[in-house]
Amino acid sequence: MDRPPPYFPQGSLNPKDENRYRKFKIAVGVIAAVALLVLVGAILGLYYLVAWLAG
Repeated sequence: MDRPPPYFPQGSLNPKDENRYRKFKIAVGVIAAVALLVLVGAILGLYYLVAWLAG
């Protein structure tokens, strides 16, 4: 009963995607742009909140 485990191929069964790196760069760019928009919105929101409370 002391047998090695069955063989599983180490490589992917799907062919490599030629545009994988390009898709990754686009995804990172979109995430960075959304994060930047959220940050700018938070800063503007805080600015207008402080102006409203002080006003």
